[in-house]
Amino acid sequence: MAVRFLSVFFFLFVFSGAFAQKPSGPTFKVVPLGVKGGIDESNLSAYLLAPQGTDAYICLDAGTLHAGIEKAVQNQVFKVSSESVLKEYIKAYLISHAHLDHLSGLIINSTEDARKPIYAMAACLDVLKKNYFNWKSWPNLANEGDQPALSKYRYTVLSPANEISIEATGLSVRTFPLSHGNSYQSAAFLIRNGAHYLLYLGDTGPDLIEKSTYLSQLWQAVSPLVQSKKLKGLLIEVSYPNEQPDNQLYGHLTPNWLMHELTALSKLTGATALDGLPVVITHIKPAGTNEAVIKKQLRESNTLKLKLIFPEQGTLLEF
Repeated sequence: MAVRFLSVFFFLFVFSGAFAQKPSGPTFKVVPLGVKGGIDESNLSAYLLAPQGTDAYICLDAGTLHAGIEKAVQNQVFKVSSESVLKEYIKAYLISHAHLDHLSGLIINSTEDARKPIYAMAACLDVLKKNYFNWKSWPNLANEGDQPALSKYRYTVLSPANEISIEATGLSVRTFPLSHGNSYQSAAFLIRNGAHYLLYLGDTGPDLIEKSTYLSQLWQAVSPLVQSKKLKGLLIEVSYPNEQPDNQLYGHLTPNWLMHELTALSKLTGATALDGLPVVITHIKPAGTNEAVIKKQLRESNTLKLKLIFPEQGTLLEF
């Protein structure tokens, strides 16, 4: 009887081990097309994101397109032509705000692009309609605004807190407003692929300086995803080193302010929940030695044990 019991126990042990859930692999792939906050017009904020195993990309901001796609093709990230990436792989644009370093690539490349949607909050789309696609700054290649509207692009308004599907991608997005200096509105995009998420923030200043609660509200919303390990990573800006005066941040973050904000998030999630969380640092302004100083200051202040990532143009990231 004892031998039979042991045999059954051994069988169940082996059987359960064979079918035990293995750690999941990457859920998202990200291809940075531009990573700087100025002054190099060939390398401005733009990040392609797709579900792992597909080439159905969304473009999170679009400061640089062509130069970044060319770099990714050279790096063998893409096995097709840059024209195919632009026209076929990029299924939609999500624009956080209407500053040129976040959408000039979209405008310049628009005449060569294929039909697709542009997702943004209403204020951002209004600037596109009135200031860019208006037959004065550029032909109106969208479906609204000054006539004739050529309807290559279709404007889709993103409303805060409502998750919507992004067509032709299998992804969904929930949008959160951000403050980017002088009450100017930016946005964060919480992208979902199945049960997993990636968070992208456009330009933002710290709540205390902006006299805002937008980041606090965002941390409240994503803290359960951090605790459950469903948030695979976040992309957030650090534009200036710590030496930049608070009254000259212009709606941006420094290493100290980033860590201040992520410490606020850690107070919601528990002290160790952010340990190892991938944090991609975007929008560094490369004046002088800023880049090296910012990287050093971030590493030295990383008491939360974040996995700091400094993206390179045209180099694949997986989450």
